[in-house]
Amino acid sequence: MHGGLSSSTLEPAGAAIAAPLEAAWESIRGGLRRDLGARTFDGWLKPAVLGAFEPDTGALEILMPSQFMADWVRSHFGERLTLAWKTVLPIVREVRVAAAADAPRPSPLLILEEVVEARPPERDPSAPNFDPRYRFETFIVGKANEVAATAARTLAGTGAVGFNPLFIHGGTGRGKTHLLHAIGHGFLAANPGKRVVSMSAEKFMVEFIRALKANDTIGFKGRLRNADLLLIDDVQFIAGKDSTQEEFFHTMNEIITAGRRLVITSDRAPQDLDGVAPRILSRLSWGLVADINAADFELRFNIIQAKLGALPGVEMPRNVVDFLARRVTSSVRELEGALNRIAAYAMMTGRAIDVAFVEEVLANVLRANQRRISIDEIQTQVAEHYRIRKAEMTSARRAREVARPRQVAMYLSKQLTPKSLPDIGRRFGGRDHTTVIHAVKQIERLRAADAELDADIRLLTRQLEG
Repeated sequence: MHGGLSSSTLEPAGAAIAAPLEAAWESIRGGLRRDLGARTFDGWLKPAVLGAFEPDTGALEILMPSQFMADWVRSHFGERLTLAWKTVLPIVREVRVAAAADAPRPSPLLILEEVVEARPPERDPSAPNFDPRYRFETFIVGKANEVAATAARTLAGTGAVGFNPLFIHGGTGRGKTHLLHAIGHGFLAANPGKRVVSMSAEKFMVEFIRALKANDTIGFKGRLRNADLLLIDDVQFIAGKDSTQEEFFHTMNEIITAGRRLVITSDRAPQDLDGVAPRILSRLSWGLVADINAADFELRFNIIQAKLGALPGVEMPRNVVDFLARRVTSSVRELEGALNRIAAYAMMTGRAIDVAFVEEVLANVLRANQRRISIDEIQTQVAEHYRIRKAEMTSARRAREVARPRQVAMYLSKQLTPKSLPDIGRRFGGRDHTTVIHAVKQIERLRAADAELDADIRLLTRQLEG
């Protein structure tokens, strides 16, 4: 490891701490753009750049191109910026928004003109605005996302596609937006001169309402329906918006009927989109529905290895990579944030990265990622393993083929959950706590003598904890 930074002076962001600071800044910028909307973000926060960082106090400068913009961002987004940095990279304890050194301080007479110039610029909603980091080359593929990644590459190419639309769904932080931007990059590279329109469902709604008020629905329809590739992110946001859904349905039909390509993302599967018209759900299901599941251990391990390649000077032993991949399981986004935090603390302190160091730096993250296993999950997993109906867990049947799995489930409930013995008994058909005690002791005794049962319980434990 390299030594720590000097704490006596302001260190430029381009020094040893640069990589984790810049990685965190990119993550924060992405979050702000989603939260504030593209229009506000592009007008006020997109011009912001990293300034100096003071290790001693944890103060970080965010530089704006003018004094007026610095004052405005500090006033309107200062607290949000500080909170974002403390969450993503806690070594940053204070954010100071300032004008760049060569930015002139405007006189009061020029402020009105500055306001006009600083207003968020009007953008053609069809203009691609893809994140340069989000390409197929930087998307790590594993079992959890293989179908979605393969379909995305196919749709971004020049050949015939046997499905349309492509509907990608998955929980927060799993890579849906990454794939959406990668499709945009890939399609434009493979199809020069073709027209791509990309927007969130929320922006679709805002633009449509604005067009209605301006009596310009024809212009709105034309911008979208003439696209060779239409990308819509977070379609769940149109739930309950009847007029927006009507326009969305006709836009989908027009794109698909014309043989153009459509990609839609959501945080859930079509059948789980409450408040969305059945005919839209039916149309979505006509194409390919590809889910991105939670990353498994192997994918998380490979993601860490890939990200380490972008953090020069950070040496992380394999056992630490293994530890991180096993313990930070909530999302890929949180895994990347944890890695940035470790790198920053290591560079700041000059300490070697080992498991003890990671446990210290990520104490809160590791606590939040502790698997909270429910009795219902245990009953489901055990019933599937022993090929019995889940209802047998609460039935009165005493046949050995159901009694033994029930005892195993009670044993695992005692081992893997904080529930009391009476609570466990109630979840198994209202049984007394003494029945649970007997089951636990019975399984403990049998495990010592029956290697097959011991292997079953080890496997079930790994499945439930993984």
